[in-house]
Amino acid sequence: MQAGSPPSASHQQVKSSSTTSSTERCGACGPGFASPLDAMKGPREEILYVPCIYRNTGRNKPDFLATVDVNPESPNYCQVIHRLPMPNLGDELHHSGWNTCSSCFGDTTKKRNRLILPSLISSRIYVVDVGTDPRAPRLFKVVNPEDVFWKCNLGYPHTSHCLGSGEIMISTLGDPAGNGKGGFILLDGETFEIKGNWEKGDKSPPMGYDFWYQPRHNVLISTEWGVPKCLGYGFDPNDLKKGRYGRRLNVWDWTTHTYIQAIDVGEDAAPLEIRFLHNPDAAEGFVGCTISSAIHRFYRTERGDWAAEKVIQVPSKKVEGWLLPDMPSFITDILISLDDRFLYFSNWLHGDVRQYDISDTRRPRLVGQVFVGGSIAKGGAVTVCGDEELQGQPEPFVIQGRRVSGGPQMIQLSLDGKRLYVTTSLYSAWDRQFYPQLIRDGSVMLQLDVDTEKGGLTVNQNFLVDFGKEPGGPCLAHEIRYPGGDCTSDIWV
Repeated sequence: MQAGSPPSASHQQVKSSSTTSSTERCGACGPGFASPLDAMKGPREEILYVPCIYRNTGRNKPDFLATVDVNPESPNYCQVIHRLPMPNLGDELHHSGWNTCSSCFGDTTKKRNRLILPSLISSRIYVVDVGTDPRAPRLFKVVNPEDVFWKCNLGYPHTSHCLGSGEIMISTLGDPAGNGKGGFILLDGETFEIKGNWEKGDKSPPMGYDFWYQPRHNVLISTEWGVPKCLGYGFDPNDLKKGRYGRRLNVWDWTTHTYIQAIDVGEDAAPLEIRFLHNPDAAEGFVGCTISSAIHRFYRTERGDWAAEKVIQVPSKKVEGWLLPDMPSFITDILISLDDRFLYFSNWLHGDVRQYDISDTRRPRLVGQVFVGGSIAKGGAVTVCGDEELQGQPEPFVIQGRRVSGGPQMIQLSLDGKRLYVTTSLYSAWDRQFYPQLIRDGSVMLQLDVDTEKGGLTVNQNFLVDFGKEPGGPCLAHEIRYPGGDCTSDIWV
């Protein structure tokens, strides 16, 4: 018997309405929102923060944090209005997180005013002041890689989440030498000094990547990409079937900080982004597996341990003119709408973004799909010889006269669920390998309009942020953050 069925929409609505009045009465109740459904009523996004990468582009420039104007009423709509360059070269900015979020809702001493930017390759951690002037962030602090190495014996930091304690926790891919090792850096939420490792005990998983936690169920679950010194230079098929890519969901006891269980999702599956349902009572969620191109639902069983089942499989395509005879879709990012109704994910190689109705979490139903790039477009180097899903190869994606290089990668949903933002860069070494034209042209940010009633995705033809036109030359834009938090940064406890 499998546990963890999602709460009904009506149950969530009742819960939200009971907290809305108190939220309105209290005014400023600390960072974030009282509940996921309260967050859906939050203000429309007007600016976005996006890390932009120059590593592996041949341009001797530091990575920078871009501030993008996305207010349709603004004269600067779809423009980068500020750039904050990092003080070092070759960092590979990647993901970002907050000093505090909805996990600290109710604590009026907390303010969401610092953006945490771990550097995937250099292992530096930048702390950016976005509170003094949200439209012009400034560098606040740099945590040097030597501190990460010596204090934690970790390297290659990836995901940053704020904790209800006020501390900041960052997952890592490996040790300082580039070997695989799953672990977590703990930062002080006020000084941003490294406090040490979050994890305790002698056991640790062989790899790390992303994580999500839920104190109500006394659990943290982390994922595995691969061994840093192997994947760091590109994707080598010879690394497959040698234990160099991840295959596990790793379960941790939230209270004791100990590693207690591994859930196998398949050899070389490479499970990346993991998302619990937003309702903190829900003991289930989804994880996207990149190389195996599958979505697994994970859940707590009646025994009290955790398990996973595959609920979506995107078929590989038989191809000619590519690295391998079978092209996986490469699911590289997933997210869940704040009402826990829709699951979204991107297929970086096939080129489509998908929307699934997850009212029944065990049986997701495809309700929206749009192609916005990818490797299988007509007229390209790849010929599709066998396809279980499409009748023919999609047309090249062109918007405002710009042919988009790369495929859909990072995604971010507006709080109300009506707009899905998409960027096209995965990781500079893999961009260079799979989409060399992306290095030449730079990446883009797109906006998809979402049908939140019946489901459906359409490209907003009036929206395009072209990072190929940057003053320092074309760059690679990655993850997207809103100043007030979003559905991949905030955790309700």
